Amino acid sequence: MSRKILLVLFILSLFAVSVFAVGEQEEQPSGSSVTAEENTPNDPRLYQPGKLTIATGEPVYPPWMMDDNPAGGEGFENGLVYALAEELGFAREDVIWVRQTFDQGIVPGKKDYDFILQQYSITEERREFVDFSDVYYSPEKAVVALLNSEILNAKTFADLRKVRWGATIGTSDLAYIENILEVENVAVYNDQVSTFQALLAGQIDATTIELPTALYVTAVQVPEASIVAILPHDPNDLGFGFIFEKGNPIINWINTGLEAIIAKGVVAELTAKYLIGDESIPEISQ
Repeated sequence: MSRKILLVLFILSLFAVSVFAVGEQEEQPSGSSVTAEENTPNDPRLYQPGKLTIATGEPVYPPWMMDDNPAGGEGFENGLVYALAEELGFAREDVIWVRQTFDQGIVPGKKDYDFILQQYSITEERREFVDFSDVYYSPEKAVVALLNSEILNAKTFADLRKVRWGATIGTSDLAYIENILEVENVAVYNDQVSTFQALLAGQIDATTIELPTALYVTAVQVPEASIVAILPHDPNDLGFGFIFEKGNPIINWINTGLEAIIAKGVVAELTAKYLIGDESIPEISQ
């Protein structure tokens, strides 16, 4: 083989190596930029990158969200969301709200948002179908009845079982009445409004809801009702958490932000503002 041919082959081999190297350099930024954007508002794993898309109920109730207006930011849960969004780097206007029913939030399958919150209790049963964030609040449960109800004098679970109960479908309240209080034939309603309408109409004698909700309902919405007692903790109810589609990869990022605002005292401030308790309420423990 002549020197000229060898020289040509050598030049071509150098050209091929340089093209390959350039190709590697051109591909590298693309992959690294995607990785760099994770855990930022432009995270490609978000339902809509650049936005934090949050679902909640239709309607929502005080003190969790005021005036049925999630975007208003007044209330414990929407206040929590805006504090979390700021911690994660989102502008307030980049928080997008989606509305749906309570039941839809715990249905397995594809979800058209990043996560949903509406006082969803974390339970092992629900974890079979959806994923949860860390706990952001652990409420007490309260028994609510009309002011003239015989249950006002209840001292034990056996006393509580003597009256007619009702609760909202799919809630931990219903599970508590059936599994902890062991009440039979509990009337089931589609939403909280319907449950309290049944109470006012005399169709049921009592229901149970989270204490902060009970305090607001009996003071403002249904003054004809009263808080009878606080109930002991349900060991199957781990507290409130955000619900995610099963396998959602942003959960750890959201939990990091949630942990940060808890450490900064944000959740404690929101609790003091919206979820003030009443130490004078008696407890029925058995």
